[in-house]
Amino acid sequence: MEQCEHFAEIRDVTPRTDGCEQCLAIGSSWTQLRVCLSCGHVGCCEDSPHAHALQHFNATGHPMIASLERGDTWGWCYVHRRYFDPMPGALPKRRSTLRRLVSRLTGR
Repeated sequence: MEQCEHFAEIRDVTPRTDGCEQCLAIGSSWTQLRVCLSCGHVGCCEDSPHAHALQHFNATGHPMIASLERGDTWGWCYVHRRYFDPMPGALPKRRSTLRRLVSRLTGR
């Protein structure tokens, strides 16, 4: 498997939201979601109107993201502009619809 020096910056993160953080805040929609593997920020992809995942990288320098779409196993290094499939280790997953509903009802 190909390696990247930025794999060392991958953390065991939990996605902070179930949708793009900034799009949710402004009431916008997105195409697909990406999760920052440094901090768990959830942003929309570059095909979305606002490209919030890329904006997060530009603001923070956090180099590695992964797709947050079901079944995807790939990741991307913004610094080297390199695609990796599969990524090393377990990738963060979106919560299921049932889990989101239970969380909303219980406040957790």
